[in-house]
Amino acid sequence: MNYKNIIFDFGNVVGSFDANYILNHYVDNKKDFQILTDAIFHNWPALDAGTVDYDQVAEETIAILPARLKTTARNFYDNWFQYVNPLSDTWDFIHELKVAGYSIYLLSNASTRFAEVAKQYYSILNEFDGIVFSAPLKLAKPDPAIYRYLFDTYQLKPEECFFLDDLAENIAAGQALGMNGIIFTGDIPAVKKAIGF
Repeated sequence: MNYKNIIFDFGNVVGSFDANYILNHYVDNKKDFQILTDAIFHNWPALDAGTVDYDQVAEETIAILPARLKTTARNFYDNWFQYVNPLSDTWDFIHELKVAGYSIYLLSNASTRFAEVAKQYYSILNEFDGIVFSAPLKLAKPDPAIYRYLFDTYQLKPEECFFLDDLAENIAAGQALGMNGIIFTGDIPAVKKAIGF
């Protein structure tokens, strides 16, 4: 095999993260949908980076919302991850990789709340050899430091790793450190070809 370690992002690689799809489970009219979108998602990158406290952001956001939306927003912050649906083709591919002897790692931008509950909701993560979520480290892709953390923590050689992420800038950051990769679009045959599987 050309690579020993396959590194996966989570959102839109292992599970489908679609903010509109998720929020549609909580609100059913356009006006309230827009209010909640504006209030909740402008802080999302900071939550992923761990530069703000998840519970504090939730409380501050709920506080500024109209009374009719406060309970809805609280339910969202407590439970949104239930609507990140597994990508079954990726899960099947992970099983194939494990059988073939590859080591599997996760490198994902995600909030502290998601990091806490992910293994409970996504059983595939129990098959990973190592998991790195951004917020607990207060680092986020494409910062080179989070890639180095992955390599150092699990004693990985970048040239023996192949990275799957849905964002070009995250792949580029890995390549700059010697880790090859491909922008993930859901095309598993393309990934197999790229890694020589």
